[in-house]
Amino acid sequence: MAIAVAFPTLADRRTPGRLSWAWPRATVLNWAGFSMVVVLTLLVIAVPLIAPHDPLTPVGMPLQAPGKDGFLLGTDSVGRDILSRVLYGARSSWFAALVVVAVGLVVGGLIGLIAGASGGWLDALLMRITDAFLSLPAPVLAIAVVAALGPGFAHTLIAVSIVWWPFYARLVRGEIARLAARPHVEAAKLAGVSRFRLATRHLLPGAVPNALVAASLDLGTLILTVAALSFLGLGQAAPAPELGADSARNLSYFLQQWWIPVMPGLGVLVLALVGNIAGDCLRNLMKNR
Repeated sequence: MAIAVAFPTLADRRTPGRLSWAWPRATVLNWAGFSMVVVLTLLVIAVPLIAPHDPLTPVGMPLQAPGKDGFLLGTDSVGRDILSRVLYGARSSWFAALVVVAVGLVVGGLIGLIAGASGGWLDALLMRITDAFLSLPAPVLAIAVVAALGPGFAHTLIAVSIVWWPFYARLVRGEIARLAARPHVEAAKLAGVSRFRLATRHLLPGAVPNALVAASLDLGTLILTVAALSFLGLGQAAPAPELGADSARNLSYFLQQWWIPVMPGLGVLVLALVGNIAGDCLRNLMKNR
């Protein structure tokens, strides 16, 4: 039988001083990355104060290039400020992602908690319902729901929430089932703790960290999903500012006035990037605990 021997590398033979600084530096960077979510949320809340113009009102000559006449990102085909429209569109996309994550955590977490804590036929029933939702193609189901309800911001949130909660239900149920076999849970059962108290005090707190990490990692994907639905014309009706819809409506200007469809797309890129970085940083923080 071969025995693996780990030899120390050059990275392992560091001075004590460097070792002592490695973890705090990584922790600070992770907290800084995760704080980007808080900063971005505060910024989108303050969009009415930050945006230079009304996103629905023409304020300049149409098709002005970025930086001309004080318009940082230029103007669109009717003279509206693109920067203001991107800011308001980012506000809608960011809040949509946060709302869907919150709904998914509440609905999916509750179903997963009940299934994992109860076991038996109730667990089997709830998980088969969850599997039925997971077996459906999520993008097609979301498009079908929005098409049935009609375009609109609220309908988009409903459609994406319907296809998103099963992932959290499966995750929480697995964590609850794993925690149910722990000695402290068995001891609580022997002590006569009620099922409700057992679920809320001994099982749920152990499942929350992993659920939060999964939710933070989903922010970037949700922003892309909401932008894709609005790109297909299933978001708010024109002339409401939406990143995906603004890119789709102005694709005909791509070769001459490229900034009109590209700037909203860059807004989606920035939001998705911040969401992904924040999710990775939160995951690293949880691993270092």
